[in-house]
Amino acid sequence: MLDPFRRRISYLRVSVTDRCDLRCVYCMAEDMTFLPKRELLTLEELERLCGAFIDLGVERIRLTGGEPLVRRGVMQLFEALGRRIGPKEAGPGLRELTVTTNGTQLTKMADGLFRAGVRRINVSMDTLDPATFTAVTRWGKLDQTLDGIFAAKAAGLAVKINAVALKGVNEDEYDRLIAWCGEHGFDLTLIETMPMGDVAGDRTDQYLPLSAVRRRIAERWTLVPSEHRTGGPARYDTVAETGQRLGFITPMTHNFCESCNRVRLTCTGTLYMCLGQEDAADLRAPLRDPSVGDAGLRDAILSAIARKPKGHDFVIGRDARPSVGRHMSVTGG
Repeated sequence: MLDPFRRRISYLRVSVTDRCDLRCVYCMAEDMTFLPKRELLTLEELERLCGAFIDLGVERIRLTGGEPLVRRGVMQLFEALGRRIGPKEAGPGLRELTVTTNGTQLTKMADGLFRAGVRRINVSMDTLDPATFTAVTRWGKLDQTLDGIFAAKAAGLAVKINAVALKGVNEDEYDRLIAWCGEHGFDLTLIETMPMGDVAGDRTDQYLPLSAVRRRIAERWTLVPSEHRTGGPARYDTVAETGQRLGFITPMTHNFCESCNRVRLTCTGTLYMCLGQEDAADLRAPLRDPSVGDAGLRDAILSAIARKPKGHDFVIGRDARPSVGRHMSVTGG
C-alpha cells in the first residue's frame, strides 16, 4: 500500500478497547464516558480486518487501547494473529505482533502473550516514584506495574518502557529511569505530550520539549546516534554507559511525518490515516455488509489510504484547544 506521498504503509495500530483501568492525567479525564460495548467490533471482526491489512502488505501490528489487556477474551485475537506471523523468506505476510500496555495485567498474561507469538512489548511507566505514579495515573499502584514488567521479562519478552515527559512532574527522573532501564536490560522511550482530547487541564502546563530534555541528558550520559528502527516514530540513541537504547518521540518539536508508515484502527472500525487529523474512514460498514466480500473490504482500505495526509497539525499553546477532540485511548496509543 502506498499513500499519496509514496510512503509504504506497513504498520497497523489497532485499539481493541477504549477502556482502561488507569486514568493518566495526559490521556484521560478522571470521569470518562466509555463507548457502549455494542459499538465495539467483535474480536472476530477485528481479526478479519487485520487479515485484510496483512493481505495488503501490513507487516507489523500493534494492539493497543485504552488498555488492551482488559478486553475480555483478547488473547483469542493475539493467538489468531500470532498464527499469521511468518519469516520474510515465506513471502508477504505478518512479521511482528506487539502490544502497548500499562502493565497491570502482565503478571497473569505475559506467558500467554509469548506463546501467542509476541516477542516485545511497550509498557507505559512515567515515573519510579510510587507517589508520583499514583498522582499521574490517578489511582494506579507502581508495584503492580513493576511486577508486570518483571513477569514479562521472565516470560522472554523484550521490554521497552515508555515515559511521557511532563513538566514539573517527572523531569528530574530521567537519569534515574535511564540507570534503572540499563540495570534491567530495558530500552526507554521518552514521549512529548500530545494535544488530544479534553483532560480537564491545560496541556501547556504539562508540555516539556524533548529537544531540551535530550541536551540535559547528554550532559551526564554519552548518547550515540543509532540507526535502529522498530517501525514506529521513535528516533534512538544508544546510551554508551548502559548499552541500552534511548528513544525520543517528538511530534511537537520535530514531527516524524515524513517517514510515517502507519495507520490506526479503532475498536469501532474507524480508520484514522493520521493520529493528528480528524479525517477517518468507516470500515465497520463494509465489514458488516454481507454483500461486501473480502475484495470489497480491501478496496475500502485502499480508498482510505489514498486520503492519508502529509502530516499532523498538532499545536500546544496557552489558548489552543486540543488539536484533536478524541482521546488517545479512542484512537490507540
